[in-house]
Amino acid sequence: MSLIDKKFTCFFPTLAMEFSLKNFQKKVIENIVLKKKNTLSVMQTGGGKSLIYWLSGVSLEGITIVISPLISLIDEQAEKLERLGFNVLKIHASMSATKQNKLLKSLSNKKINPDFIFVSPERLATDGLFEFCIEKRKEDIKLFVIDEIHCISQWGFSFRPFYKRIPAFLDKVFNNNKPLILGLTATINPKELTDISHEFNIHQKNILKDKLLMRNEIELIVNKISSEDEKEHRLWDILKIHKGDKTLVYLYRKYNKRGTEDLMQQAISKGYKAINFHGDMSSVERQKIITKYKNDEIDLIFATNAFGMGIDIPDIRVVIHFMIPESVEQYYQEIGRAARDGKSSRAYLFYSNKNIQVKRSHFIDKSFPTIDKIIEVHRKITNNELGLKTMTFFDDDEIQKCIPYLLDSDVIRIETKGFSNLKRISSIKNKELEKFYNSTKTKNIIKTIQRNDFTASEIIEKIYTAYIEEEIEIEKFDKCLIVKNLCEELTEDKLKLIQNDISVKQKNKHDLLNYFVFLLDNYTNSKELHQEIGLYLGVSRFNLNKIYTTQKGDLVRSKSEVIIANMLYTSNIDYEYEKKLVKNDKSILPDFTIYHNNQTLYWEHLGLIGIESYDNDWLKKKELYDKYYSDQLIITYESPLLTDAVSDKIDVIKNT
Repeated sequence: MSLIDKKFTCFFPTLAMEFSLKNFQKKVIENIVLKKKNTLSVMQTGGGKSLIYWLSGVSLEGITIVISPLISLIDEQAEKLERLGFNVLKIHASMSATKQNKLLKSLSNKKINPDFIFVSPERLATDGLFEFCIEKRKEDIKLFVIDEIHCISQWGFSFRPFYKRIPAFLDKVFNNNKPLILGLTATINPKELTDISHEFNIHQKNILKDKLLMRNEIELIVNKISSEDEKEHRLWDILKIHKGDKTLVYLYRKYNKRGTEDLMQQAISKGYKAINFHGDMSSVERQKIITKYKNDEIDLIFATNAFGMGIDIPDIRVVIHFMIPESVEQYYQEIGRAARDGKSSRAYLFYSNKNIQVKRSHFIDKSFPTIDKIIEVHRKITNNELGLKTMTFFDDDEIQKCIPYLLDSDVIRIETKGFSNLKRISSIKNKELEKFYNSTKTKNIIKTIQRNDFTASEIIEKIYTAYIEEEIEIEKFDKCLIVKNLCEELTEDKLKLIQNDISVKQKNKHDLLNYFVFLLDNYTNSKELHQEIGLYLGVSRFNLNKIYTTQKGDLVRSKSEVIIANMLYTSNIDYEYEKKLVKNDKSILPDFTIYHNNQTLYWEHLGLIGIESYDNDWLKKKELYDKYYSDQLIITYESPLLTDAVSDKIDVIKNT
């Protein structure tokens, strides 16, 4: 029995009696617990990621902080751990401010010593008291877990601005003595991977991807439809076929015709146990729906993508996309709601040219702020005045959308997390704080800072210290950021910088959609679509099956390789696919070994150049080519013009 298996049996005896750890789970846990490495785990939904951080956390014998995107998920994980006998502290908006403050005070004073602390990224980004109390206990914190870590990257569809503040939190609280970091996700694109690795200092060798990342148990069916009427007719046909199966329909539109509410009402009139689900509902309402769905009180949900991360229902049998997702990652994550029990399920996607156009104009383009909106929000935050301001953006969608660009362009700088005034403070037993309190009539925090010889962070910290040491009383601290405006008005240079940043990210989103549409337009069957998605998501080519047949009769791993093989074959050029090449005990596996005119050449097709991990692997491989076969290497790159590139290379071969 391995050391990790022994720890599992020791800390989770009841679970160890029911099942064994999977090899991939053990690999990730070993990387954290034994090798002490920051780790990014990419594994399929339903693959057991919770147990990875449970066992890693308790094995490190300290406090584990878990950043989780949903209150319902926090509550569910906390309940499971408490049933297993662990101490859990959860801090979220469903608790009263008074209770939150008391719990944080007890944490800071070591009156409570949780094994796990669960908190949302929003709390992490805005709550100064939470940050202060965590800093007091930083020596006890051994593991920092970021669930759904892909949300930190502005290159993906799931970007959430509050996730972007996690690295700043770690720097502020832990400086150069950070706890181990574990990131968890089910889907991540190559750019997101590079972004996250850089943000959290995760080396390429510590990015661990499950070989079972692909969800082959879900049959993928794609239909391109000519009109919305035809699409709706097709929807009702599929729902009729699967009536009684637990079914999820993704729409991305809440109201109006063919929105979640409209189709729900139609479904109810047709005799379905249906309900709708979207982001305008309260967390309590959404949790009630999830509970009813789990308990089979309803079996059909019409949902926006608010029904997504962290919702663990094992027996969803059918997922239908009535509208096209905006990327491969979004699609694969959403179909991953199905078959979490490992049993066969089906995923239907209906799309039209109109859907693609609407996705571009109404969803992608409108997800970015205009320059006019950037100017307006800057004015809203600062009143075009230099210096310190308080900024509350927890419930302000416009500020949330614009603030990353203002921060990245050095227009605004965050000084500290804090609160807006001292009005709620009472029973002051500290003379220095009494001086702060009496320095203004309004008790405004900015005026208080300006009239006392301390920085914003120093004053905020002194007040939090007094609260923890019971030198003041307060019911609650309102939460805001204290920011410094560095530009009275946005200059032309700053606006150009921001516009360029927006344009680059906007283009990236369009490119993600373009690639997804390319896959859908070339859909032939479920197996091939899974394979192409796996290749895109970075599944090692040697974990992909050889499923494509060439004209010669070979089996290859990608459609691009089919193009190359077929063009070689029709050009009467002899080749072998993936024939191992050994030199001085070192081996290379070329994509194609070419035999022509008494010469041997080696053809490499580079599908993911530009991705750091892929680039590094290729550079190591190319060193061997340069050393031993420098004049025998042919290279092509993934491109819509691949056929032209292959034709050019074949001409070179024939003329050599």
